[in-house]
Amino acid sequence: MLFSRTVVIVVALLAFIPSSCKKSAPANVAATVNSRAITHAEVDKQFAFQFSVPPGDRPSDDQTTIQKLEVLRSMVDNEIMLQRAEKLGLMATDSDVDAKQTELKAPYTQEEFLKQLKAKNMTLDDLKTQLRRDLSIQKLFNKEITSHITITDKDVSDFYAANKASFNLAEPQIHLTRILVTPAPDPNVRNLKADKAQSDDQARKKVTMIENRLRNGEDFGLLAQSYSEDPTSAPNGGDLGFIAESALEKANVELRKLVMELKPGQVSKIIKTQEGYSILKLISREPAGQRDLNDPKVQQTIRETLLNRKDQLLKAAYYEVARNEAQVLNYLALRITAAREKK
Repeated sequence: MLFSRTVVIVVALLAFIPSSCKKSAPANVAATVNSRAITHAEVDKQFAFQFSVPPGDRPSDDQTTIQKLEVLRSMVDNEIMLQRAEKLGLMATDSDVDAKQTELKAPYTQEEFLKQLKAKNMTLDDLKTQLRRDLSIQKLFNKEITSHITITDKDVSDFYAANKASFNLAEPQIHLTRILVTPAPDPNVRNLKADKAQSDDQARKKVTMIENRLRNGEDFGLLAQSYSEDPTSAPNGGDLGFIAESALEKANVELRKLVMELKPGQVSKIIKTQEGYSILKLISREPAGQRDLNDPKVQQTIRETLLNRKDQLLKAAYYEVARNEAQVLNYLALRITAAREKK
């Protein structure tokens, strides 16, 4: 199973590589994006950040290689976007980075903050580098995608007319999004990365990687589209819609307690359920009763829903177009397939 999954990932990565360009890798280079190198040392550092291994729990060599391929694929995507941001003059400034670092540091003392970084295998310089990349890519998305999205009054009224019943709440409800990772193999799972955990061990490592990326400021909806194993909500950025509070209590009392403690916009810790591992984000809370279209909260909810849908769709398409236009050589994937062919 691990071998077949490795082949699937490698095939996807090799799609980036023109057959005429398959050559020996330069020393310590895992991949190049438009001739700019991503080194093995950089991959190892990002791997250590995303996949922390508990003492005594050493994964197999094949599993580690699979995870490194996944990390490298993400780094390639980020490098493609970063180069676009550079070309358009959208790189984050020192003041942008300092402001974001101050925001992240605010809940902690200096000692606690450094301890948090150490737990993630990061230094302050690592954090600043990552923040500059993430903020620059966010600027790119804002300029190239979000700023071009328009939600008209007709869009809002049409959505309300088609979903009026959902705004008639018999009891208090909550609007949630979710990223789900399950331990059971399921060929029907569809996400942008074609990524599926095959065991409980893989599921735990995968959801921890996602949690780390969320804490580092990555977009919840895009991570849900890329990695969530919920076939219903993943295409919509993990959106579960409105859920009655009583339904949560029937499903899991502990889960209801955790969700009720969340504030709008807040992301939960990893939650273990019968399905597997979930991370939730609370969008809003709504009291019981019919909501009229003129209600400002209804307007806001609809606009945010439509905006998020268009934003996620356009981001997914933008990634695909950018990959097609980039020149990527993945030497790590080439080395793996070359080793396989010799056996």
